[in-house]
Amino acid sequence: MTELTGKLALVTGGSRGIGAAVAVALADRGADVAITYHSSPDDAAAVVKQIEAAGRRGFAIEADAADAGAVAAAVTRAHEVLGGLDLFVNNAGVGSVGMIDDVALEELDRVLAINVRGPYVAAQAASRVLADGGRMIHIGSCIAERNAGPGMSLYAMSKSAVVGMNKGLARDLGARGITSNVVQPGPTDTAMNPADGPYAGAQRAHLAFDRFGTPDEVAAAVVYLAGPAASYVTGTELTIDGGHSA
Repeated sequence: MTELTGKLALVTGGSRGIGAAVAVALADRGADVAITYHSSPDDAAAVVKQIEAAGRRGFAIEADAADAGAVAAAVTRAHEVLGGLDLFVNNAGVGSVGMIDDVALEELDRVLAINVRGPYVAAQAASRVLADGGRMIHIGSCIAERNAGPGMSLYAMSKSAVVGMNKGLARDLGARGITSNVVQPGPTDTAMNPADGPYAGAQRAHLAFDRFGTPDEVAAAVVYLAGPAASYVTGTELTIDGGHSA
């Protein structure tokens, strides 16, 4: 439980759901952790308290994932506050459901700004300060691997872009010993997609298990990729989806 002792981490979108679970899991294993948040300062403060309860330093930075300048500035700020950066978790994102004929241009721009441009700008900023031998981990979606129903074309496109970005980053950063990987969750019980929500039954029908995953189960995959056991893993996708892609 101490494999990340002394490591310095940033988790974007770390105030709730999977991001919060990841931040706390990294702290539990010894990392100091900064998080970004946008609309939930109280939730961010609660996550920082959990990080500190683990005996680590925690820090919250306000940044709108749709604002490229704010995203880049948050990475720089985290590097300054922590005194370095070893682990970068590109988690901030947004969901979207709509049939192709119904998706407005404004929704297209919103989702791509948050799910594609934001992660790319964040990864670009992190690459400039990440220590050699560091880790980049991006939170994608199993939808990039298997789209099991209608209404997901925009979201699937945005998460597929993360896969392509990740493969390029693995090549760009490999000479510095930095790994880059994607964790692709399936249906996970969060405020964004609750296990008792209106779409839950349809999602469970595509799983091998009759249940949603938990944020802690996704966080465990991130911890693995952040640790020494995954030092030769790069440019790939680790899918945590309860059999959605089977």
